[in-house]
Amino acid sequence: MSTITPTIFEARGLVKRYGHVTALDGVDFDLRAGEILAVIGDNGAGKSSLIKALSGALIPDEGTMFLDGKPVRFQSPIDARKHGIEAVYQDLAVAPAMTIAENLFLGREILRPGWLAKCLRLIDKKAMLQEATRHMQDLKIGIRSMSQAVETLSGGQRQGVAVARSTAFAKHLVILDEPTAALGVKEGNMVLELIRRVRDKGLPVILISHNMPHVFEIADRIHIQRLGKRVAVVNPKTISMSDAVAVMTGAKDPQDLSEDAHA
Repeated sequence: MSTITPTIFEARGLVKRYGHVTALDGVDFDLRAGEILAVIGDNGAGKSSLIKALSGALIPDEGTMFLDGKPVRFQSPIDARKHGIEAVYQDLAVAPAMTIAENLFLGREILRPGWLAKCLRLIDKKAMLQEATRHMQDLKIGIRSMSQAVETLSGGQRQGVAVARSTAFAKHLVILDEPTAALGVKEGNMVLELIRRVRDKGLPVILISHNMPHVFEIADRIHIQRLGKRVAVVNPKTISMSDAVAVMTGAKDPQDLSEDAHA
């Protein structure tokens, strides 16, 4: 008897217009518990607008989103964070001159105990260092010292710090925007393994990527976006990469390639 994996985050009929341009044209979206869901699409497909809507960086003109079955409406990324949704964008938003531990708690620093310390906002650097070390070790991210500046790290290690920061505070899911872009083969594989560990620890991941080999290597399902709509959700184990690209570019009808057709 097969069991249906629950959907923890979904959207129905999302619409976003910029004047005469429609970026999102009634998009539906579903993220299941414990999965890596890749979102792919050609330029202008509406991927960025979709992810911004899901992470609170954009307010849709129409449509509804549900988190654990309850309707939610985010007015800002802070709203999304309060609901346990963390996003890591391509620019990583790290402070290069600050230490790894300081970056992990950037904007959410641990304060020293006591009312006076809290009034003066005295940061507990020791507690932050201990917690950062524990979290990085938990994710098996190899860093020589939590006290070294982020600017001394490689590209893959910086990506690891950004992902670790998101998972430290995410309660529901993590959104990763092009996490392996501009990385070499070795560092790209390191980040992919990190994403698997995040998923295996119980946090579902939304992965936006143009790197099709990486998508097919790591994704449990693939959401294909085209011209502002979701045209298919496919299983990378049952279709070829060329078929997925053909659907993404409009060269192939998605009707026979959808997830339901292979159920």
